Amino acid sequence: MESKNLKVTREGGLVRLQLDRAEQANSLDIETCRELMHAAIDIDEDPSARAVLITAAGKMFCSGGDLASFASSGDRMPALLKEMTVYLHAALTRFNRMNAPVVAAVGGVAAGAGLSLACACDLVVAADSARFTMAYTRAGLTPDGSSTYFLPRIVGKRKALELMLTNRMLTAQEAEAWGIVNRVVPEDELESEAMALATQLAAGPTLAYGACKDLVLRSDAESLESQMEHESRAIAAAAHTEDAKEGIAAFFEKRAATFKGA
Repeated sequence: MESKNLKVTREGGLVRLQLDRAEQANSLDIETCRELMHAAIDIDEDPSARAVLITAAGKMFCSGGDLASFASSGDRMPALLKEMTVYLHAALTRFNRMNAPVVAAVGGVAAGAGLSLACACDLVVAADSARFTMAYTRAGLTPDGSSTYFLPRIVGKRKALELMLTNRMLTAQEAEAWGIVNRVVPEDELESEAMALATQLAAGPTLAYGACKDLVLRSDAESLESQMEHESRAIAAAAHTEDAKEGIAAFFEKRAATFKGA
């Protein structure tokens, strides 16, 4: 599907999604949310897609929702937001449920839905100049984009509420210390470092990665015993895959494994 606000490119098993509204600070309007949903569905349906890298054009990762489009919708703003969140939330669900790991490369500012998007990704690489803020309540709005689910699980309830209520701006280093970011790199190395990580993941055991994502995602809602049962079934299912056979053979043959994602 052709996209206006999202550039989708492929390099082998790596799919790169670039937010492409630099003049609007890569803010999310209804079209962009719809395009993200379609892109996520297409990737989820493509077994050859083995990792996803989310980047952004220009100097800002994502400033959040497009407040100009909200304001211009007048009395229809509540209906607009309901429709937008249908698309955005569907995209984030697919990114979390797909086997392919999803990496965000954050430069500039990730605000509002931009921070929500980063929190919903599996791994985040940030430039040392990046900044992070919730920003929703500054506009009299409330968080969306899964942030009330993921953020408390990442930083804890009190720190999540602090970010939501005060709109505190975190530096990249603070975001790393809080667990929002996995790795902070020099600004001029952001693209290469994030690409290297995503490329590494694209060469990995994709089905095992998907099972890891599923196990972690469900763990908060499970008891110890039920979670261990899910672990038992997942590792047994992984043992059926060609990647498991290859990985074990490579271990004994003292060589690097060549995984096929199958």
